[in-house]
Amino acid sequence: MNYPKPPFPKQPQSVPGSTEKMDPRPDHGEQSYVGSGRLDGMAALVTGADSGIGRAVALAYAREGADVMISYLEEHDEAEETRRLVEEAGRRAYVMPGDIQDADHCRALVRDTHEAFGRLDILVNNAAHQMHFDEIEDISDEEWETTFRTNIHSMFYLCKAALPVMEKNGAIINTASINSDKPNPGLLAYAATKGAIQNFTTGLAQMVAERGIRVNCVAPGPVWTPLIPSTLPEDSVAHFGEDKPMGRPAQPAELASAYVMLADPRSSYTSGATVAVTGGMPMI
Repeated sequence: MNYPKPPFPKQPQSVPGSTEKMDPRPDHGEQSYVGSGRLDGMAALVTGADSGIGRAVALAYAREGADVMISYLEEHDEAEETRRLVEEAGRRAYVMPGDIQDADHCRALVRDTHEAFGRLDILVNNAAHQMHFDEIEDISDEEWETTFRTNIHSMFYLCKAALPVMEKNGAIINTASINSDKPNPGLLAYAATKGAIQNFTTGLAQMVAERGIRVNCVAPGPVWTPLIPSTLPEDSVAHFGEDKPMGRPAQPAELASAYVMLADPRSSYTSGATVAVTGGMPMI
C-alpha cells in the first residue's frame, strides 16, 4: 500500500480527537481488508472501538465472522460508524458508551456482551489515554491517576469479569506499545502504563493457561489515529513517524492482522507473547 508520509498539515484538535477532521484520513481497512472466516461464530468485546486501532480491529473481526461489542467513552458518531462497518460485513454489532475507569462499567460491558451474543470469545483491551508533558512537575496527580485507571486498571477489571464467562480457546489481547520498552519521556505516564500492560499480559497468560485461555499483547509503533493530533504538540504531529525506519506512521489497518492472528484459535500455542508492529523499530 502507498500510505501517506509526513509532513502532515497542521490540525490541532481537542481530546479525544475526531477521525473526520484528520488529514490524511486514517485507513481502517474499509476498502482493503478481506476476511476468510477465521473467527466464524465468535463474539468479541473491543474497547476504544469507535476509532483508530479499535475500529480497524472491529472491522477485521466482523469480516472474519465475529460479532462485536463496540465499547467507547462518548464519541457517539464515531462509534456508530464502526457499528455500520460491522453490520455491513453481515455481523451483529452493539455500541456501549461509558468510562472504563469505572469497575462497575467494566463488569456491565462484559455482562452485556455475553447476554447480547450468548458467548464471549475475544476481549481486546485497546482503549487508552495519553497526554504529553515536558516536565514531571507539569503532570497533575489527577492526570497520572486518570492515565493509570484508563490504561491498566480497566484491563484488570475487564479481564477479571471476562474470564469466568469466556469460551475455552478464547483470547485476551491487550494493546501495549513500543513505549513499553522504549519510553518517550514526554509520555511518561502513558509509557509507564504500557510497560505495566506488557508485564500484566505475560503474568496473566501463565495464570490462566490451564483454563485454555490465551493472553497476548500487540505493541504498535507510531499509528495515525485521533489520539495523535489531540494529544501531541503541533510540530510532533506534522512530522509524526518521520524518524522511523519506514519514514511514516502506520495506518490502523496495518495493525488489524496481528489482532486477528492472536484471536484465531489456530494460534493455540501463542500466549504470553508481544507482537511488535513497529515498522522496523527494534524492541529489546
